[in-house]
Amino acid sequence: MAGHPVPACRAALVEACGYVPVALSGDDYVELLPSLWRAVNDYGIKIKRRTYDSPALAGLRRQHSGVREKKGLWEVHHDPYDVARIWVRDHHAGSGWIEASWKHLHRVPVPFGELAWDHAAQGLPEAEIADAVAALLAKAHTGPDRPAKPKRAARDKRVAARTRASGPSTPAPAAPLKLAPAGPDEPGEDTEPLAEVIPLGLFNPLEDPWRRTCFLPATYPTPP
Repeated sequence: MAGHPVPACRAALVEACGYVPVALSGDDYVELLPSLWRAVNDYGIKIKRRTYDSPALAGLRRQHSGVREKKGLWEVHHDPYDVARIWVRDHHAGSGWIEASWKHLHRVPVPFGELAWDHAAQGLPEAEIADAVAALLAKAHTGPDRPAKPKRAARDKRVAARTRASGPSTPAPAAPLKLAPAGPDEPGEDTEPLAEVIPLGLFNPLEDPWRRTCFLPATYPTPP
């Protein structure tokens, strides 16, 4: 046979019986992220002048991954919309991911992506880039009621708007609704009598529905 019979059998079964969609796990989402190949050094892993490290990388530092096609580098998955952490595939264990965090994450209190980083990275050291990104995001969250600041460039406004749109947002709680007090000619409560509430009967799945007389028309006699 030209092809393997197992995929063909699976396709035939799915076409005949359908399938049940299953929610992705955390590892599935990490697997779908973009990948890079990097070396694990003593200080950690470098990606775009950002340093990531984790105590779980101790056994991987300056070690060959075993992937000869990639010259011993390690497979790293990253999220372009959140540079806070990366995931390193543990090739020695055969499966599983090791999460490593950005060492300057404490300098930026809100999440951001590669767009804000590339905009702020203008030949600055890593720590100063983190401070520049923090200042940019602070401007993005400045509301119109706050004191006016110097006008920002059009590029800054676009980057701030896109970063704010891609990041998580929590809606502000709605203000409680204040009801006006009832006037002298308008009673505070409805004085009309309420309609009688007639509860519905319980459905019995074991009952024979053809023995219910309510299903028969009123003009016909009830069968014996």
